[in-house]
Amino acid sequence: MNDARSVRATLNYSVDNGTPLDVYFYEPDPPVQPNPPGSDPRETEIHNGWPEAQGLSTDREGFEIHDFDARFDAFDDEAAVTSTFYEQVVDHVKRHSGARRVIVFDHTIRQRMPDDLKAQTTVHRPAVMLVHSDYTTVSGPQRVRDLLGDEAEALLARRVAFFNVWKPLRRTVEELPLAVCDARTHVPDDMLRMDLKYRERTGEIYAMRHSPAHRWVYFPKMAPTHALLLKTYESETDGRARFMGHTAFEDPTSPPDAPRRESIEVRTMAFF
Repeated sequence: MNDARSVRATLNYSVDNGTPLDVYFYEPDPPVQPNPPGSDPRETEIHNGWPEAQGLSTDREGFEIHDFDARFDAFDDEAAVTSTFYEQVVDHVKRHSGARRVIVFDHTIRQRMPDDLKAQTTVHRPAVMLVHSDYTTVSGPQRVRDLLGDEAEALLARRVAFFNVWKPLRRTVEELPLAVCDARTHVPDDMLRMDLKYRERTGEIYAMRHSPAHRWVYFPKMAPTHALLLKTYESETDGRARFMGHTAFEDPTSPPDAPRRESIEVRTMAFF
């Protein structure tokens, strides 16, 4: 696990052509001309993060990795996930972030599956093979307003951060691992707005343009006894990490017969 090797793999960046990128979750009527992300694949060195695991900080690099109690395995039971597993996640985020209040607002189980939207559900989705960060300066606060209504503005007057807890489901991840970009190595101009087009609304996240300054890290052979803590939004502008690029990637060292990746990511908002 602590092998000092790195790998070289293709990461799907996006081209900044001066127009917001977009992804449609329905078939738009012509003459819409989509401006899809991921059009700039780059071969990239991705470092093994295990040797530095103890010194990582969500406020500096944007991510941390910690031990996680893996006794819960009823991931096929939606009620058990939202009651029992969510409680674990809340405790985990509070313990490692110092937040006074943590709210879980959804989760996704990721695995290798077709990109065909008809094969997906609101919970089961394919691993995302795109360099991106989940929220923007606009969509982060808007998510708080959407979910917390009348108390949102008071909460937004203080520090708010969003954290994803990402972990293997029941077995070690040997294919399609998650790569994370050290937040100290990107600049605001690397973040490109990407619109998520639904019939009833439009959301936004960041895709990323390529820079040779980016430093990428992954944790090979992550087991269910570990969880990544990813900061996906930060309200403070005092120099700490605010956004953190990440993507799944094809690991060239994965065995041909490796079990298919199954992971869960739980999205939380934390108030300080």
